Amino acid sequence: MKIFKFGGASVKDAEGIQNLVKVLRYTGYDNTLLVISAMGKTTNAMEAVVDAYFKDKSSLSTAMREVINYHNAILSDLFSNDKHPIFQKVRSLFDEVKGFLAWNKSPNYNFVYDQVVCYGELLSTTILSEYLNEIGIKNEWVDVRNLIKTDTSYRDAQVNWEKTRQRVDAHLDPKRLNLTQGFLGSDDNNFSTTLGREGSDYTAAILAFCLNADSVTIWKDVPGVLNADPRYFKETQLLNKISYLEAIELAFYGASVIHPKTLQPLQNKEIPLHVKSFLHPADAGTTVGKGIGIEPMVPCFIVKKNQVLMKLSSLDFSFIVEDSISELFKLLHDHKMKVDLIQNSAISFSVCVDNKFGRLDELLNLLKSRFKVVHQEGVSLYTIRHFTNEAVESLINGHDVLLEQRGKETLQLVVK
Repeated sequence: MKIFKFGGASVKDAEGIQNLVKVLRYTGYDNTLLVISAMGKTTNAMEAVVDAYFKDKSSLSTAMREVINYHNAILSDLFSNDKHPIFQKVRSLFDEVKGFLAWNKSPNYNFVYDQVVCYGELLSTTILSEYLNEIGIKNEWVDVRNLIKTDTSYRDAQVNWEKTRQRVDAHLDPKRLNLTQGFLGSDDNNFSTTLGREGSDYTAAILAFCLNADSVTIWKDVPGVLNADPRYFKETQLLNKISYLEAIELAFYGASVIHPKTLQPLQNKEIPLHVKSFLHPADAGTTVGKGIGIEPMVPCFIVKKNQVLMKLSSLDFSFIVEDSISELFKLLHDHKMKVDLIQNSAISFSVCVDNKFGRLDELLNLLKSRFKVVHQEGVSLYTIRHFTNEAVESLINGHDVLLEQRGKETLQLVVK
């Protein structure tokens, strides 16, 4: 069986969906599982619905209407008959969202987030499944929440692998064309959970592991894995082959093409991962699998924007040792701070973190009661794998370097 994952850019409009059909017809789709993300920027739009629900209920209907209008426009482009059952199916899904927001009593933002944002993927897969059936590509729509079981860490759920394997074995027929959602799971009470932003790649890997798939292909709007993000770097180069280990390193440092959790289940069963362009499906793209390093061997640039750099020092000039560091990491963990870089000396500790859950102020208040704290928001963390002097000079040019950390293969710079 093969797993195809299509991201939001590939299904952002009717033209994108029709192109997806061309890809399937080119590659073939027997014994295939499609993992589909929300359409376009729907996840952002659904996040705006959640924010309106908590912060400004007067704008809730407007935020909701934007999502509805966007999907209705795609429906109108795909289905000429406005009496087609898909229109009622989509209305019912939006009614479920409105119903949840009407009766919900939970003040837990992360819980509400997962119950609402999950509808982006439910909408995209419902529309795509109906369209494929309409044009003669018969498929089985599968609710991935019945397959992937997780804990209750909403917005960053951890997979229960044993329950998930059992569910996949019981509920997925690998001999059919199956179509399901990325990014989602459910807890033991069957409330929706999400696997973290960009978690659809991870979904594909989870299902590939459980199904002993032959391969996973991630279809993107880029030729494959590049040595730098073209949004931030002018000159980029395609990486033809990458070892699992190298891909894990790149993902760990923040390479956006591959989700950090995606590689481990694939490596465990030596399932190759292909990253290809849905605009040029005949091109080879990038293959991640067994092997050494990368081909070609070139510096790889990774950037993480909007990070927070904190420098902590003891109030009484005492050493920052194991006890202090242990306490610091517990606070960072408790406040869901993703640690991207650390550096310490005898009396100071610097850490660059991602404040993705918005709990920085709460953390700073606690830290300032125990340490002297200097922090800078809005900094960028650059990482160069396989750096050269020329690569370093090109990056430093024009930047104010706040922190540098250099290893044998990897250089990291925090810049303003």
